[in-house]
Amino acid sequence: MELECGRTYVIRLCSGELREWRFDGRDARGLAWWRDVETGLGFSEAGLLYAWEILPAGEGDG
Repeated sequence: MELECGRTYVIRLCSGELREWRFDGRDARGLAWWRDVETGLGFSEAGLLYAWEILPAGEGDG
């Protein structure tokens, strides 16, 4: 999947919780950076300590 910078994705955490994360792009090392829409906190994929997946468009809505 090609991620779009600035786009918000629905994420399913390993616990089953759904979150909205905005993809902020990749840094010079190629690490992907995200921002949690609810909390406003930014983080890189390298710092995540749990499993997660991006849901296909329309899945997890409403």
